[in-house]
Amino acid sequence: MNQNQQWGTSRPFSLDRPTPADEALNKSLFQLLRDERSFETHQETEKRKKVINVLTELAKQFVYEASISKGMSESLAKDAGGCVYTFGSYRLGVHGPGSDIDTLIVVPKHVSREDFFMFMVPILKARPELEEIQPVSEAFVPIIKMEFDGISIDLICGKVDLAQVNSDLTLTDTSVLRNIDDKDLRALNGTRVTDDILKLVPSKTVFRLALRFIKLWAQKRGIYANVFGFPGGVAWAMLVAKICQLYPNANSATIVQKFFFVYYNWKWPQPVLLRTIETNKLPFRVWNPTKSNQDRFHKMPVITPSYPSMCATHNITESNKTVILREFKRGIDICTKISTGEMTWNDLIAKHDFFHRYKFYLILLATTKGSEEEHLKWSGCVESKVRLLVTKLENTPHIDLAQPHNKYFESSFAYKTDDEAESILGKFGFFRTEQELEKYNKVENLKSIFEKIEKERHGEPLTAEEKNKIVNEQKEKYNEFKQVHIATMFIGFELQEKQPIDLARACEEFMDICRASSEFDDGDKFSIQIKYAKSYDLPNFVYDDGESRPEKPTKKRKKVKESTPNKKSKIESKNLFANSDEFRAPLPNIENHTTDVEMSERRSSLSNNFPSLENSAKINTEIANSTLTPLATTHHHSTNLLNSSDSKQSLADSLQAEESPMAD
Repeated sequence: MNQNQQWGTSRPFSLDRPTPADEALNKSLFQLLRDERSFETHQETEKRKKVINVLTELAKQFVYEASISKGMSESLAKDAGGCVYTFGSYRLGVHGPGSDIDTLIVVPKHVSREDFFMFMVPILKARPELEEIQPVSEAFVPIIKMEFDGISIDLICGKVDLAQVNSDLTLTDTSVLRNIDDKDLRALNGTRVTDDILKLVPSKTVFRLALRFIKLWAQKRGIYANVFGFPGGVAWAMLVAKICQLYPNANSATIVQKFFFVYYNWKWPQPVLLRTIETNKLPFRVWNPTKSNQDRFHKMPVITPSYPSMCATHNITESNKTVILREFKRGIDICTKISTGEMTWNDLIAKHDFFHRYKFYLILLATTKGSEEEHLKWSGCVESKVRLLVTKLENTPHIDLAQPHNKYFESSFAYKTDDEAESILGKFGFFRTEQELEKYNKVENLKSIFEKIEKERHGEPLTAEEKNKIVNEQKEKYNEFKQVHIATMFIGFELQEKQPIDLARACEEFMDICRASSEFDDGDKFSIQIKYAKSYDLPNFVYDDGESRPEKPTKKRKKVKESTPNKKSKIESKNLFANSDEFRAPLPNIENHTTDVEMSERRSSLSNNFPSLENSAKINTEIANSTLTPLATTHHHSTNLLNSSDSKQSLADSLQAEESPMAD
């Protein structure tokens, strides 16, 4: 490589080529990914191709039916076309077994977004391969989530200003963005961003292997989920791509090691750019913190390379930023020991300790007394707004950090009477009451049943007929019962010592936001329960088989005079929520994991003061010329939170629950 050649916005940090020691580390990294089954078999890859071909034919059928409904002749309707494109991990070439396929249907200008849900959903439901479907028409990017022939599919739709959409249409040309709205833009840009990332890395092979490892690491460490305020798949891809640009001759093992060092020492909120920001092409808003208050408050901005540039990490909260930086620091420490042979790559991807890390947790239950399809919609709505609750909790006095777990847990129970349902929901979510739930009929998830049978058959997939038979057997089994479905989410806290906390207002606002849609105003069917638990009372289902769980500390009780009431026992036996408008949890001495220096930096970073720049050219110059500087080292409550009658400031006024395909 020429000494003066550069990739992206800045010159390389190093042009060194791999040493024999680097190659040995690269070989062991590749072997670990194989051991972790990060690569698909040929059979699995062919099945994905088959599914995409089926979706392509269904997309043409959808466009044809939508065209006929608008009075077009049969010949014109057939010529209208319709194409399917992929984006995300599948298009990047880093998908693995069980990964979903992010899929885009591009349609001509006379087909509307409403047509997508009106015609495509029935078409899909008529297919025997369909196992589960969840249309979300009100999402930031309208989407159909589904399980199709054993593969998870996220299907979106984008319109272009053309009368016909043929298979030779390329989305890389910016002209395809003319005369479309923001939702169509966000849909189309998923594929455009993916293609641009691959164009902007020196070696696709090195990039893909390094990205596979970073994605595996982020998932294992619990910091992979855009919806919960962590980077999503494409954001992690852009972060890895930037390191590839800075070390263009390095192998994948070196890219992984440099990844942690560079981003721990990055001058956040300085943005990560793969190339200069384009402006003034079309009337779309481009990311610019000097002109947009919303952009100015992004914590760890990672900017998409395609026009119009957007922030793929706008959801990151202050607490999650702190958690991510701690993981970068841990990565540096372990990579140093990997280089000396003291540790291995397995140590780096050890499972997170989220359910051991904190002493106090909020348990959020999104419950539905209805069908699985209704529950998918409701739980998805609640899930998408958890980060709003986290942001509000961060600003609650005496809470230093609020971290959401990056996944939720699904459970279902069969019941006959409403009293049974209420008893299930009252006891659910705590370790000490799990045995009491055993008398109720727990309904096993269909996907779990399918996976268990296929595992017993040594990976041989079930046919559509076999799956339909199992579905019908399950329906017959619980035909005389009603069902309640529960999605369980967790938030862990770091709290200041010996201080009471009041969470009622934050939780009330969160519940109001979730219920804002008229679709979920049936309180008997859709409900939210928020419970409080200590670590030793978390349910067993959050721990893997064989994993130890926190134990309740045993303390010797001091003798007290008979005339003196035992205040501690009174506090512990008191119902914290009954007849109260607030949640004030009495706290014992707590080990505060956040250092004073770290907390000071977190709070000072809230202002996110960007350089006073007037245009994107100056932004790019500032970023290109900047240098990296290091950062400072771093008893069961069965009732729910009651609503507070106090006045409140709505979260919806200050935060936007945005969902973007670029961030998934």
